[in-house]
Amino acid sequence: MNDTQLLNRYLPHKSAQRHANTLVVRVDAHELKDVFAALARTLPFMTMFATDEGGTFCMQYVFGLPGEGEPREPLFVVVTLAVSGTTFPSLAREFPVTALYERSIMSMFGLTADGHPDPRTLILHEENWPVGTHPMRKDFKWNTPVPSTKSGEYRFNEVGGEGIYEIPVGPVHAGIIEPGHFRFSVAGEEIVMLEARFGWVHKGVEKLFENLSPKQHVRLAEHISGDSSFSHSLAYCEALETLTETSVPERARYLRLIFAELERITMHIFDIGNIGGNGTGFTFMAAQGFRMVEELRRLAETLSGSRFLRGINVPGGVTKDIGAETAAMVRKHLSSLAKDFSEVMRVADASASLAGRLQGTGQLSHKIARENGVVGIAARSCDIQKDARIEYPYAAYAEIRPVIALESAGDVEARFKVRAKEVLDSMRLIEEALKHLPEGPLAATLRSIPEQSMALSAIEGSRGEIICAICSKDGVISRVAVRDPSFIHWQLFPHLVTSDMVPDFPLINKSLNLSYSGNDL
Repeated sequence: MNDTQLLNRYLPHKSAQRHANTLVVRVDAHELKDVFAALARTLPFMTMFATDEGGTFCMQYVFGLPGEGEPREPLFVVVTLAVSGTTFPSLAREFPVTALYERSIMSMFGLTADGHPDPRTLILHEENWPVGTHPMRKDFKWNTPVPSTKSGEYRFNEVGGEGIYEIPVGPVHAGIIEPGHFRFSVAGEEIVMLEARFGWVHKGVEKLFENLSPKQHVRLAEHISGDSSFSHSLAYCEALETLTETSVPERARYLRLIFAELERITMHIFDIGNIGGNGTGFTFMAAQGFRMVEELRRLAETLSGSRFLRGINVPGGVTKDIGAETAAMVRKHLSSLAKDFSEVMRVADASASLAGRLQGTGQLSHKIARENGVVGIAARSCDIQKDARIEYPYAAYAEIRPVIALESAGDVEARFKVRAKEVLDSMRLIEEALKHLPEGPLAATLRSIPEQSMALSAIEGSRGEIICAICSKDGVISRVAVRDPSFIHWQLFPHLVTSDMVPDFPLINKSLNLSYSGNDL
Protein backbone atom coordinates (compact mmCIF):
# COMPACT_ATOMS: atom_id res chain seq x y z
CA MET A 1 0.00 0.00 0.00
CA ASN A 2 1.48 3.36 -1.04
CA ASP A 3 1.40 6.62 0.95
CA THR A 4 -1.68 7.98 -0.83
CA GLN A 5 -3.66 4.81 -0.17
CA LEU A 6 -2.63 4.83 3.49
CA LEU A 7 -3.66 8.44 3.93
CA ASN A 8 -6.98 7.87 2.16
CA ARG A 9 -7.77 5.13 4.66
CA TYR A 10 -7.39 7.41 7.69
CA LEU A 11 -7.68 11.02 6.42
CA PRO A 12 -9.32 10.84 2.98
CA HIS A 13 -9.44 14.58 2.35
CA LYS A 14 -5.91 15.48 3.46
CA SER A 15 -2.54 15.41 1.74
CA ALA A 16 0.79 14.43 3.24
CA GLN A 17 4.48 14.89 2.62
CA ARG A 18 6.81 11.92 3.11
CA HIS A 19 9.93 12.42 5.24
CA ALA A 20 11.93 9.25 5.96
CA ASN A 21 9.45 7.00 7.87
CA THR A 22 6.91 9.76 8.57
CA LEU A 23 3.85 11.00 6.71
CA VAL A 24 3.56 14.68 7.68
CA VAL A 25 0.02 16.08 7.53
CA ARG A 26 -0.31 19.83 8.00
CA VAL A 27 -3.49 21.14 9.59
CA ASP A 28 -5.00 24.45 10.66
CA ALA A 29 -6.11 25.12 14.23
CA HIS A 30 -9.82 24.83 13.43
CA GLU A 31 -9.43 21.28 12.06
CA LEU A 32 -6.93 19.92 14.57
CA LYS A 33 -9.50 18.33 16.86
CA ASP A 34 -11.33 16.53 14.04
CA VAL A 35 -8.11 15.25 12.48
CA PHE A 36 -6.82 14.04 15.85
CA ALA A 37 -10.12 12.29 16.56
CA ALA A 38 -10.16 10.62 13.15
CA LEU A 39 -6.70 9.16 13.67
CA ALA A 40 -7.21 8.27 17.34
CA ARG A 41 -10.19 6.08 16.47
CA THR A 42 -7.95 3.47 14.86
CA LEU A 43 -4.28 4.40 15.39
CA PRO A 44 -2.23 4.57 18.60
CA PHE A 45 -1.23 8.05 19.72
CA MET A 46 2.47 7.82 20.52
CA THR A 47 3.89 11.20 21.49
CA MET A 48 3.62 14.94 21.08
CA PHE A 49 6.36 17.54 20.92
CA ALA A 50 6.97 21.11 19.81
CA THR A 51 9.55 22.60 17.48
CA ASP A 52 10.85 26.15 17.22
CA GLU A 53 11.29 27.02 13.57
CA GLY A 54 13.07 30.29 14.30
CA GLY A 55 10.20 32.28 15.75
CA THR A 56 7.38 30.12 14.46
CA PHE A 57 6.39 27.22 16.70
CA CYS A 58 4.91 23.96 15.47
CA MET A 59 3.07 21.24 17.37
CA GLN A 60 3.82 17.68 16.26
CA TYR A 61 1.24 14.97 17.10
CA VAL A 62 2.57 11.47 16.36
CA PHE A 63 0.48 8.39 15.57
CA GLY A 64 1.82 4.94 14.77
CA LEU A 65 0.98 2.77 11.78
CA PRO A 66 1.82 -0.69 13.17
CA GLY A 67 2.93 -3.10 10.48
CA GLU A 68 1.77 -0.90 7.59
CA GLY A 69 5.13 -0.49 5.86
CA GLU A 70 6.82 -2.90 3.46
CA PRO A 71 8.49 -5.06 4.52
CA ARG A 72 6.76 -4.10 7.78
CA GLU A 73 9.04 -1.12 8.26
CA PRO A 74 8.00 1.33 11.01
CA LEU A 75 5.79 4.11 9.72
CA PHE A 76 4.27 7.09 11.54
CA VAL A 77 1.72 9.82 10.82
CA VAL A 78 2.76 13.23 12.15
CA VAL A 79 0.07 15.91 12.36
CA THR A 80 1.76 19.32 12.26
CA LEU A 81 0.12 22.51 13.48
CA ALA A 82 1.84 25.85 12.95
CA VAL A 83 1.13 28.02 15.99
CA SER A 84 -0.23 31.47 15.40
CA GLY A 85 1.64 33.61 17.91
CA THR A 86 2.16 31.74 21.17
CA THR A 87 -1.24 30.06 21.64
CA PHE A 88 -2.37 26.66 20.41
CA PRO A 89 -5.67 24.83 21.03
CA SER A 90 -5.63 22.33 23.88
CA LEU A 91 -6.90 18.81 23.24
CA ALA A 92 -6.58 17.73 26.87
CA ARG A 93 -10.30 17.80 27.76
CA GLU A 94 -11.35 15.60 24.84
CA PHE A 95 -8.14 13.53 24.75
CA PRO A 96 -6.58 13.26 28.24
CA VAL A 97 -3.56 11.45 26.82
CA THR A 98 -2.30 14.82 25.52
CA ALA A 99 -2.59 16.67 28.86
CA LEU A 100 0.93 16.19 30.21
CA TYR A 101 2.54 16.80 26.83
CA GLU A 102 0.77 20.14 26.59
CA ARG A 103 1.83 21.11 30.11
CA SER A 104 5.43 20.24 29.30
CA ILE A 105 5.34 22.32 26.11
CA MET A 106 3.86 25.27 28.01
CA SER A 107 6.70 25.12 30.53
CA MET A 108 9.58 24.53 28.14
CA PHE A 109 8.51 26.72 25.20
CA GLY A 110 6.46 29.42 26.92
CA LEU A 111 3.38 28.71 24.82
CA THR A 112 -0.24 28.62 25.98
CA ALA A 113 -2.50 25.62 25.47
CA ASP A 114 -5.82 27.41 25.20
CA GLY A 115 -8.50 25.64 27.25
CA HIS A 116 -6.17 23.30 29.15
CA PRO A 117 -7.91 22.15 32.38
CA ASP A 118 -4.69 22.18 34.43
CA PRO A 119 -2.13 24.70 33.15
CA ARG A 120 0.19 24.42 36.16
CA THR A 121 3.90 24.19 35.50
CA LEU A 122 5.57 20.89 34.71
CA ILE A 123 9.31 20.19 35.10
CA LEU A 124 10.37 23.83 35.73
CA HIS A 125 9.39 24.64 39.30
CA GLU A 126 8.32 28.05 40.55
CA GLU A 127 10.44 27.52 43.66
CA ASN A 128 13.69 27.91 41.73
CA TRP A 129 13.03 28.99 38.12
CA PRO A 130 12.53 32.65 37.17
CA VAL A 131 9.32 33.68 35.40
CA GLY A 132 9.70 33.79 31.62
CA THR A 133 12.49 31.19 31.39
CA HIS A 134 11.72 28.82 28.53
CA PRO A 135 14.84 26.78 27.72
CA MET A 136 13.59 24.97 24.61
CA ARG A 137 13.26 28.15 22.60
CA LYS A 138 16.01 28.59 20.03
CA ASP A 139 16.94 32.00 21.38
CA PHE A 140 17.73 30.47 24.79
CA LYS A 141 21.39 29.48 24.88
CA TRP A 142 22.13 26.15 26.54
CA ASN A 143 24.79 27.62 28.84
CA THR A 144 22.71 30.61 30.01
CA PRO A 145 23.13 31.03 33.78
CA VAL A 146 19.73 30.65 35.44
CA PRO A 147 19.57 32.22 38.89
CA SER A 148 17.74 30.24 41.56
CA THR A 149 14.76 32.53 42.04
CA LYS A 150 11.45 31.82 43.72
CA SER A 151 8.82 33.14 41.34
CA GLY A 152 5.67 31.58 42.74
CA GLU A 153 4.06 28.80 44.72
CA TYR A 154 2.85 25.51 43.29
CA ARG A 155 -0.75 24.77 44.29
CA PHE A 156 -1.43 21.11 45.00
CA ASN A 157 -4.94 19.80 44.54
CA GLU A 158 -6.85 19.55 47.81
CA VAL A 159 -9.50 17.15 49.09
CA GLY A 160 -11.98 18.46 51.67
CA GLY A 161 -14.07 16.56 54.17
CA GLU A 162 -14.01 15.47 57.78
CA GLY A 163 -11.05 13.30 58.74
CA ILE A 164 -9.09 13.93 55.53
CA TYR A 165 -5.44 14.76 56.09
CA GLU A 166 -2.35 15.01 53.89
CA ILE A 167 0.90 13.07 53.97
CA PRO A 168 3.73 14.68 51.98
CA VAL A 169 6.46 12.27 50.86
CA GLY A 170 9.67 13.49 49.20
CA PRO A 171 11.04 14.86 47.02
CA VAL A 172 14.10 13.58 48.93
CA HIS A 173 13.63 9.97 50.01
CA ALA A 174 15.27 7.79 52.65
CA GLY A 175 17.48 5.90 50.23
CA ILE A 176 19.37 6.27 46.97
CA ILE A 177 16.29 6.52 44.74
CA GLU A 178 15.79 9.66 42.68
CA PRO A 179 13.65 12.55 43.91
CA GLY A 180 9.92 12.77 43.40
CA HIS A 181 7.21 14.38 45.52
CA PHE A 182 4.02 12.48 46.39
CA ARG A 183 1.13 14.20 48.19
CA PHE A 184 -1.35 11.72 49.71
CA SER A 185 -4.83 12.73 50.82
CA VAL A 186 -6.00 10.00 53.16
CA ALA A 187 -8.89 8.99 55.39
CA GLY A 188 -7.29 6.89 58.08
CA GLU A 189 -4.99 4.55 56.15
CA GLU A 190 -7.02 4.57 52.93
CA ILE A 191 -5.73 6.73 50.07
CA VAL A 192 -8.42 9.09 48.77
CA MET A 193 -6.21 10.95 46.29
CA LEU A 194 -2.55 11.00 45.28
CA GLU A 195 -0.80 13.77 43.41
CA ALA A 196 2.74 13.34 42.15
CA ARG A 197 5.15 16.11 41.21
CA PHE A 198 8.40 15.59 39.33
CA GLY A 199 11.09 17.61 37.60
CA TRP A 200 13.60 17.65 40.46
CA VAL A 201 16.31 16.08 38.28
CA HIS A 202 15.60 18.07 35.11
CA LYS A 203 18.91 18.17 33.26
CA GLY A 204 18.17 19.80 29.91
CA VAL A 205 18.62 16.67 27.77
CA GLU A 206 16.69 17.90 24.74
CA LYS A 207 18.46 21.26 24.83
CA LEU A 208 21.82 19.50 24.98
CA PHE A 209 20.90 17.47 21.90
CA GLU A 210 20.61 20.77 20.03
CA ASN A 211 24.05 21.95 21.09
CA LEU A 212 26.32 18.92 21.45
CA SER A 213 28.02 17.48 18.39
CA PRO A 214 26.35 14.40 16.84
CA LYS A 215 29.34 12.33 18.03
CA GLN A 216 28.27 13.08 21.61
CA HIS A 217 24.58 12.34 21.09
CA VAL A 218 24.75 8.59 21.71
CA ARG A 219 26.55 9.10 25.02
CA LEU A 220 23.90 11.63 26.02
CA ALA A 221 21.12 9.18 25.09
CA GLU A 222 22.78 6.52 27.25
CA HIS A 223 22.40 8.79 30.27
CA ILE A 224 18.70 9.65 29.83
CA SER A 225 17.82 6.78 32.17
CA GLY A 226 20.80 4.77 33.35
CA ASP A 227 19.15 1.37 33.67
CA SER A 228 17.85 1.68 30.10
CA SER A 229 21.13 2.92 28.60
CA PHE A 230 21.14 0.45 25.74
CA SER A 231 17.49 0.96 24.79
CA HIS A 232 17.71 4.76 24.79
CA SER A 233 20.89 4.78 22.73
CA LEU A 234 19.31 2.27 20.35
CA ALA A 235 16.24 4.50 19.97
CA TYR A 236 18.49 7.42 19.01
CA CYS A 237 20.58 5.37 16.58
CA GLU A 238 17.57 3.78 14.90
CA ALA A 239 15.96 7.20 14.36
CA LEU A 240 19.18 8.72 12.99
CA GLU A 241 19.80 5.77 10.69
CA THR A 242 16.27 6.09 9.33
CA LEU A 243 16.68 9.85 8.89
CA THR A 244 19.90 9.37 6.88
CA GLU A 245 18.73 6.20 5.07
CA THR A 246 21.71 4.29 6.44
CA SER A 247 21.44 0.51 6.13
CA VAL A 248 22.67 -1.30 9.25
CA PRO A 249 24.57 -4.57 8.64
CA GLU A 250 22.74 -7.83 9.40
CA ARG A 251 25.20 -8.90 12.09
CA ALA A 252 24.78 -5.60 13.92
CA ARG A 253 20.99 -5.96 13.88
CA TYR A 254 21.20 -9.39 15.51
CA LEU A 255 23.72 -8.18 18.09
CA ARG A 256 21.41 -5.29 18.97
CA LEU A 257 18.63 -7.77 19.69
CA ILE A 258 20.92 -9.81 21.94
CA PHE A 259 22.05 -6.80 23.98
CA ALA A 260 18.51 -5.36 24.17
CA GLU A 261 17.15 -8.64 25.55
CA LEU A 262 20.02 -8.91 28.03
CA GLU A 263 19.07 -5.47 29.35
CA ARG A 264 15.41 -6.55 29.54
CA ILE A 265 16.23 -9.73 31.48
CA THR A 266 18.36 -7.77 33.94
CA MET A 267 15.71 -5.16 34.65
CA HIS A 268 12.82 -7.64 34.84
CA ILE A 269 14.64 -9.81 37.38
CA PHE A 270 15.59 -6.69 39.35
CA ASP A 271 11.93 -5.64 39.41
CA ILE A 272 10.74 -9.13 40.37
CA GLY A 273 13.18 -9.17 43.29
CA ASN A 274 12.21 -5.63 44.26
CA ILE A 275 8.46 -6.33 44.15
CA GLY A 276 8.61 -9.66 45.94
CA GLY A 277 11.34 -8.69 48.38
CA ASN A 278 11.53 -5.01 49.23
CA GLY A 279 7.88 -4.40 48.33
CA THR A 280 6.43 -7.03 50.66
CA GLY A 281 9.19 -8.02 53.08
CA PHE A 282 9.63 -11.46 51.47
CA THR A 283 13.41 -10.97 51.61
CA PHE A 284 14.20 -14.29 49.92
CA MET A 285 13.00 -12.71 46.64
CA ALA A 286 15.19 -9.64 47.05
CA ALA A 287 18.29 -11.63 47.97
CA GLN A 288 17.96 -14.09 45.09
CA GLY A 289 16.78 -11.52 42.56
CA PHE A 290 19.59 -9.06 43.25
CA ARG A 291 22.14 -11.90 43.22
CA MET A 292 21.02 -12.86 39.70
CA VAL A 293 21.07 -9.21 38.64
CA GLU A 294 24.64 -8.80 39.86
CA GLU A 295 25.68 -11.83 37.81
CA LEU A 296 23.97 -10.32 34.76
CA ARG A 297 25.72 -6.99 35.31
CA ARG A 298 29.05 -8.83 35.36
CA LEU A 299 28.11 -10.64 32.15
CA ALA A 300 27.27 -7.29 30.55
CA GLU A 301 30.67 -5.92 31.61
CA THR A 302 32.42 -8.97 30.15
CA LEU A 303 30.60 -8.51 26.83
CA SER A 304 30.84 -4.75 26.51
CA GLY A 305 33.13 -3.26 29.16
CA SER A 306 30.10 -1.63 30.81
CA ARG A 307 27.77 -3.01 33.46
CA PHE A 308 24.98 -0.98 31.82
CA LEU A 309 25.81 -1.91 28.21
CA ARG A 310 27.09 1.54 27.33
CA GLY A 311 29.46 2.15 24.42
CA ILE A 312 27.89 -0.53 22.20
CA ASN A 313 25.52 1.38 19.93
CA VAL A 314 26.86 3.79 17.33
CA PRO A 315 25.01 5.30 14.36
CA GLY A 316 25.30 2.64 11.68
CA GLY A 317 25.75 -0.39 13.93
CA VAL A 318 27.59 -1.59 17.01
CA THR A 319 31.13 -1.56 18.40
CA LYS A 320 31.09 -4.92 20.23
CA ASP A 321 31.01 -8.38 18.68
CA ILE A 322 30.18 -11.81 20.08
CA GLY A 323 32.43 -14.56 18.77
CA ALA A 324 31.88 -18.31 19.01
CA GLU A 325 33.69 -18.68 22.33
CA THR A 326 31.81 -15.75 23.87
CA ALA A 327 28.50 -17.06 22.53
CA ALA A 328 29.12 -20.38 24.28
CA MET A 329 29.80 -18.51 27.52
CA VAL A 330 26.54 -16.54 27.15
CA ARG A 331 24.58 -19.75 26.53
CA LYS A 332 26.10 -21.37 29.61
CA HIS A 333 25.27 -18.34 31.75
CA LEU A 334 21.66 -18.17 30.54
CA SER A 335 21.19 -21.91 31.03
CA SER A 336 22.28 -21.58 34.65
CA LEU A 337 20.18 -18.44 35.09
CA ALA A 338 17.08 -20.18 33.72
CA LYS A 339 17.44 -22.90 36.35
CA ASP A 340 17.99 -20.39 39.17
CA PHE A 341 15.14 -18.16 38.05
CA SER A 342 12.68 -21.05 37.70
CA GLU A 343 13.49 -22.27 41.22
CA VAL A 344 13.00 -18.80 42.69
CA MET A 345 9.66 -18.41 40.89
CA ARG A 346 8.49 -21.80 42.19
CA VAL A 347 9.12 -20.56 45.73
CA ALA A 348 7.27 -17.33 44.97
CA ASP A 349 4.29 -19.16 43.45
CA ALA A 350 4.00 -21.35 46.56
CA SER A 351 3.83 -18.39 48.96
CA ALA A 352 0.28 -17.57 50.03
CA SER A 353 1.45 -14.48 51.92
CA LEU A 354 3.16 -13.08 48.80
CA ALA A 355 0.04 -13.73 46.72
CA GLY A 356 -2.04 -12.00 49.37
CA ARG A 357 0.01 -8.83 49.01
CA LEU A 358 0.14 -8.82 45.21
CA GLN A 359 -3.38 -9.86 44.22
CA GLY A 360 -5.80 -6.95 43.76
CA THR A 361 -3.23 -4.33 44.79
CA GLY A 362 -2.68 -1.30 42.56
CA GLN A 363 -5.28 -2.42 40.05
CA LEU A 364 -5.37 -0.60 36.71
CA SER A 365 -8.59 -0.94 34.75
CA HIS A 366 -8.55 -1.72 31.05
CA LYS A 367 -10.52 1.48 30.40
CA ILE A 368 -8.06 3.77 32.21
CA ALA A 369 -5.16 2.00 30.53
CA ARG A 370 -6.66 2.66 27.10
CA GLU A 371 -7.53 6.29 27.87
CA ASN A 372 -3.99 7.04 29.02
CA GLY A 373 -2.24 5.24 26.17
CA VAL A 374 -0.28 2.89 28.44
CA VAL A 375 2.53 0.80 26.98
CA GLY A 376 4.87 -2.01 27.98
CA ILE A 377 4.30 -4.04 31.15
CA ALA A 378 1.42 -1.78 32.24
CA ALA A 379 -0.45 -2.47 28.99
CA ARG A 380 0.26 -6.18 28.75
CA SER A 381 -0.86 -6.77 32.34
CA CYS A 382 -4.24 -5.32 31.29
CA ASP A 383 -4.54 -7.73 28.36
CA ILE A 384 -3.55 -5.05 25.84
CA GLN A 385 -1.41 -6.56 23.08
CA LYS A 386 1.14 -3.80 22.67
CA ASP A 387 4.84 -4.34 22.00
CA ALA A 388 7.02 -2.13 19.81
CA ARG A 389 9.21 -5.11 18.88
CA ILE A 390 6.20 -6.58 17.07
CA GLU A 391 4.36 -3.43 15.95
CA TYR A 392 7.42 -1.50 14.68
CA PRO A 393 10.14 -4.15 14.14
CA TYR A 394 13.73 -2.95 14.57
CA ALA A 395 17.09 -4.68 15.07
CA ALA A 396 16.37 -8.35 14.13
CA TYR A 397 12.83 -8.55 15.55
CA ALA A 398 11.27 -8.98 12.10
CA GLU A 399 13.18 -12.26 11.80
CA ILE A 400 13.06 -13.37 15.46
CA ARG A 401 9.67 -12.53 16.89
CA PRO A 402 8.87 -12.23 20.60
CA VAL A 403 5.94 -14.09 22.11
CA ILE A 404 3.78 -11.43 23.71
CA ALA A 405 3.12 -12.10 27.41
CA LEU A 406 -0.34 -11.14 28.67
CA GLU A 407 -2.26 -11.03 31.94
CA SER A 408 -5.70 -9.50 32.45
CA ALA A 409 -6.05 -8.48 36.12
CA GLY A 410 -4.06 -5.24 35.80
CA ASP A 411 -2.77 -5.50 39.39
CA VAL A 412 0.69 -5.90 40.92
CA GLU A 413 0.50 -9.68 40.56
CA ALA A 414 -0.28 -9.36 36.84
CA ARG A 415 2.73 -7.08 36.31
CA PHE A 416 4.86 -9.54 38.33
CA LYS A 417 3.73 -12.47 36.14
CA VAL A 418 4.22 -10.65 32.83
CA ARG A 419 7.81 -9.91 33.77
CA ALA A 420 8.43 -13.54 34.70
CA LYS A 421 7.10 -14.74 31.34
CA GLU A 422 9.19 -12.18 29.46
CA VAL A 423 12.40 -13.21 31.22
CA LEU A 424 12.09 -16.73 29.81
CA ASP A 425 11.11 -15.48 26.35
CA SER A 426 14.06 -13.08 26.28
CA MET A 427 16.37 -16.03 26.92
CA ARG A 428 14.79 -17.80 23.94
CA LEU A 429 15.26 -14.72 21.74
CA ILE A 430 18.94 -14.46 22.67
CA GLU A 431 19.48 -18.16 21.95
CA GLU A 432 17.78 -17.79 18.54
CA ALA A 433 19.88 -14.74 17.68
CA LEU A 434 23.12 -16.46 18.68
CA LYS A 435 22.16 -19.53 16.68
CA HIS A 436 21.45 -17.54 13.50
CA LEU A 437 24.01 -14.75 13.97
CA PRO A 438 25.04 -13.81 10.41
CA GLU A 439 28.57 -13.04 9.29
CA GLY A 440 29.56 -9.58 8.17
CA PRO A 441 30.63 -6.14 9.39
CA LEU A 442 29.51 -4.56 12.65
CA ALA A 443 28.74 -1.09 11.32
CA ALA A 444 28.12 0.94 8.19
CA THR A 445 29.19 4.50 7.52
CA LEU A 446 26.43 6.94 8.42
CA ARG A 447 25.14 8.79 5.38
CA SER A 448 24.74 12.57 5.38
CA ILE A 449 21.92 14.28 7.25
CA PRO A 450 19.20 15.43 4.81
CA GLU A 451 18.49 19.10 4.30
CA GLN A 452 15.07 18.93 5.95
CA SER A 453 13.41 15.79 7.22
CA MET A 454 11.96 13.95 10.22
CA ALA A 455 12.31 10.36 11.42
CA LEU A 456 11.08 8.43 14.45
CA SER A 457 11.89 5.20 16.22
CA ALA A 458 9.90 3.13 18.69
CA ILE A 459 11.96 0.82 20.90
CA GLU A 460 10.54 -1.60 23.48
CA GLY A 461 12.58 -0.95 26.61
CA SER A 462 12.09 -2.92 29.82
CA ARG A 463 9.44 -0.40 30.98
CA GLY A 464 7.77 -0.08 27.60
CA GLU A 465 7.89 1.92 24.42
CA ILE A 466 10.66 4.54 24.10
CA ILE A 467 10.10 7.11 21.34
CA CYS A 468 12.84 9.16 19.73
CA ALA A 469 12.08 11.77 17.06
CA ILE A 470 14.86 13.53 15.13
CA CYS A 471 14.27 16.57 12.93
CA SER A 472 16.81 18.08 10.56
CA LYS A 473 16.97 21.56 9.10
CA ASP A 474 19.61 23.05 6.80
CA GLY A 475 21.45 19.74 6.87
CA VAL A 476 21.94 19.56 10.64
CA ILE A 477 20.00 18.00 13.51
CA SER A 478 17.67 20.71 14.79
CA ARG A 479 15.53 18.80 17.30
CA VAL A 480 15.67 15.50 19.20
CA ALA A 481 12.49 14.74 21.13
CA VAL A 482 12.52 11.80 23.54
CA ARG A 483 9.61 10.13 25.31
CA ASP A 484 10.37 7.57 27.99
CA PRO A 485 7.42 5.35 29.01
CA SER A 486 7.70 6.76 32.53
CA PHE A 487 6.30 10.06 31.24
CA ILE A 488 3.04 8.27 30.43
CA HIS A 489 2.88 6.00 33.44
CA TRP A 490 3.54 8.39 36.33
CA GLN A 491 0.13 9.90 35.65
CA LEU A 492 -1.48 6.50 36.31
CA PHE A 493 -0.83 6.56 40.05
CA PRO A 494 -3.94 8.56 41.03
CA HIS A 495 -5.95 5.76 39.35
CA LEU A 496 -3.91 2.92 40.90
CA VAL A 497 -4.22 3.77 44.59
CA THR A 498 -7.87 4.74 45.10
CA SER A 499 -8.76 1.45 46.83
CA ASP A 500 -5.44 0.87 48.58
CA MET A 501 -3.79 1.93 51.82
CA VAL A 502 -0.68 4.06 52.31
CA PRO A 503 1.55 1.02 53.09
CA ASP A 504 0.60 -0.42 49.67
CA PHE A 505 2.09 2.52 47.78
CA PRO A 506 5.75 1.38 47.84
CA LEU A 507 4.68 -1.99 46.46
CA ILE A 508 2.57 -0.40 43.72
CA ASN A 509 5.45 1.95 42.90
CA LYS A 510 7.90 -0.94 42.59
CA SER A 511 5.49 -2.88 40.37
CA LEU A 512 5.98 -0.24 37.66
CA ASN A 513 9.50 0.86 38.66
CA LEU A 514 9.30 4.09 36.71
CA SER A 515 12.25 6.32 35.96
CA TYR A 516 12.39 9.78 37.51
CA SER A 517 15.34 10.70 35.30
CA GLY A 518 13.61 9.48 32.14
CA ASN A 519 10.60 11.63 33.04
CA ASP A 520 12.51 14.77 34.02
CA LEU A 521 14.37 15.33 30.74
